[in-house]
Amino acid sequence: MRVIKFSAVGAIGVVVQVAALTALTHVRVHYLVATVWAVEAAVLHNFCWHQYFTWRDREAASVWSRLARFHLSNALISLVGNVAIMRLLVGVFGMQAVVANLFSVATCAAVNYLASDHWVFEASGRREDEARVLSSPAVAGRASAPACAAQREHR
Repeated sequence: MRVIKFSAVGAIGVVVQVAALTALTHVRVHYLVATVWAVEAAVLHNFCWHQYFTWRDREAASVWSRLARFHLSNALISLVGNVAIMRLLVGVFGMQAVVANLFSVATCAAVNYLASDHWVFEASGRREDEARVLSSPAVAGRASAPACAAQREHR
């Protein structure tokens, strides 16, 4: 279900990015500069929706730390990926900027989802919980009967 939410937010983000790119190139902003600003508009849009819709069930220590991680991962992936792909498709192959941008966005989406799910919107305390589960006798290996009994009595 989260992938569907991520994709829906991303689809709206594509509209934001394409609209910004179209507006900026229409007023004769260089396509690479326009790409950077369009990606940033989409990144901020997507972060807000992911924070309060896609990953709303995961608590975090700080929205600001998530925003920083989102920029470090998703924005960096999107900016570097989009600019590199735009440079190749528009600058080298002469493709129309908006069509090339749609291809760029699609190319970066899977990597952005993985970065978001496993790092940006990771639940506060999730690593500690996973470490506790993995180190429990039932998971870590074959626990002896006395150890299991002692653990049950302790609870």
